[in-house]
Amino acid sequence: MCENKHKLLDKYEPKEFEEKLYETWEKKGYFKPSKEEGKKPFTIMMPPPNVTGKLHMGHALDDTIQDILIRFKRMQGYKTLWLPGTDHASISTEMKVVEKLKKQGIKKEDLGREEFVKEAWEWTKEYGGTIQEQQRKLGCSCDWERNRFTLDEGMSDAVLEQFIKLYEKGLIYKGKRMVNWCTSCNTSISDAEVEYKEEPSKLWHIRYQIKDENRYITVATTRPETMLGDTAVAVHPTDERYQDLTR
Repeated sequence: MCENKHKLLDKYEPKEFEEKLYETWEKKGYFKPSKEEGKKPFTIMMPPPNVTGKLHMGHALDDTIQDILIRFKRMQGYKTLWLPGTDHASISTEMKVVEKLKKQGIKKEDLGREEFVKEAWEWTKEYGGTIQEQQRKLGCSCDWERNRFTLDEGMSDAVLEQFIKLYEKGLIYKGKRMVNWCTSCNTSISDAEVEYKEEPSKLWHIRYQIKDENRYITVATTRPETMLGDTAVAVHPTDERYQDLTR
């Protein structure tokens, strides 16, 4: 009998137990904040993953660290809440939906605004659900009944309120910054991952001769190597110096 028992243990398949075990945890409310009075609260707001696909290794690492922290605090007796959520990532989502429609031979302009928004919501539901199923597979001990989406009613108002408070405290300000421009979407793209570093540079002045004339237009640039790819020089139509050159 012992020999047979050992053989059964050798055949342990996690897939047969993990899902049932996780369902039990959820049903018994193990991930919900304790209702006991006097306990100190400890909350983690999940940085919401974008609904533009599936989780990657970075999400797995980040979620694992959060899960370790929330479980540790839960074991210490804190009233813990790990609040899950997903982010609309509107520009990225739009690009994904446009790619999907393109494969079907459809342009977003052909659909119109309302129909395209419907397509975007369908994408959000599909991949938002996939992401959270993946998080369950990882064992993330979130309170799923409190799950939020960044376009849920009231969320935008809450974000606006916090930004106003931060501004009033002088913790954030409005300033001019360089942005990345998407020529396809015709909008600016987040430069959140760009690291700015000031360093001394040189300004090069390149003279472009006007055809059949002994005149030049001088262009100043910090990137003289782009000259090799230049095919034309543009001037502002209201610049008095170049009125005779405008078309």
